[in-house]
Amino acid sequence: MFKKNVSVKKLEFENIIQVGKKRETAELVENFYTENPFPNYDDMETIQDLQKKIEGNAFTSNFKRFCGFGNNIIEVGSGTSQLSIALASGTNNKIVAFDPTLESLRLGLNFAEKNKIDNVTFVNGDLFSDSFIPGYFDIVWCSGVLHHTESAKEGFKLIANWARPDGYIIIGLYNLYGRLRTVFRQFLFRLLGKGKLARAIVSFLDPILRKDISKQKKLAWFQDQYEHPVESLHTLDEVLDWFDENNVEFISSIPSCDMNAVDYEDMFNGGNRGDLPTRIFSQIAMLFSSLGSEGGLFLVIGRKK
Repeated sequence: MFKKNVSVKKLEFENIIQVGKKRETAELVENFYTENPFPNYDDMETIQDLQKKIEGNAFTSNFKRFCGFGNNIIEVGSGTSQLSIALASGTNNKIVAFDPTLESLRLGLNFAEKNKIDNVTFVNGDLFSDSFIPGYFDIVWCSGVLHHTESAKEGFKLIANWARPDGYIIIGLYNLYGRLRTVFRQFLFRLLGKGKLARAIVSFLDPILRKDISKQKKLAWFQDQYEHPVESLHTLDEVLDWFDENNVEFISSIPSCDMNAVDYEDMFNGGNRGDLPTRIFSQIAMLFSSLGSEGGLFLVIGRKK
């Protein structure tokens, strides 16, 4: 799984592997998430609680079914590794939960051990250390991560190389258009001085923070959306260029490139790239949907040629 020239060390008394060296940006992100683990486990105590969360989302429930059995899968930037653990549960897939934040991985490891999930390997490292053998993974998942690095494009180039021929790559990024509501609230938070009043106003304006969720979950969301030290915004056309440059075939996206409704059950069987006007309109439309209210994250699925 790991390249021969990469340093690999298993932590003493813990089932966590550390690989390579971390750069300044990775350490900055690690420090942030050490104080603010995301996503947190809230009140989830069992694997059934986690599975219920995964099944409650149209995309993740279909994604788990697509993953099937007997595959090597990596979640790049797994955070507290909820998705990795859910994908491992009830399957013989070999999952790698890979993240720069050691404390986040420890939360995931503790949950996995408590629930007797033993087919997840927890790996701590910087994705730019490029620690994995090219073509090793059947599925590479990387959502909410690349926009927290100094170069999302270069990060994608690395993770695309980890996928085998005909392997799938799923990336999620903050959208230039779809995140405008959050960007406005970020600007307002800074303008008002980031104090208690600013926090109260932004919390009132944010649809997620108005929900009846735990105080811990609200804090994790606020920190991740409004106080993250590294963030960039991207577009569908930008990602399509990355796909073309790295020999990756476009399969589908959320939102769709051609303005058609998303068919979650058929997302991994090929789709239409649309054209520039339909892609732009589809991204602007995010502002008026749950995608925009939930942070403006868009997903693109590709298959390595």
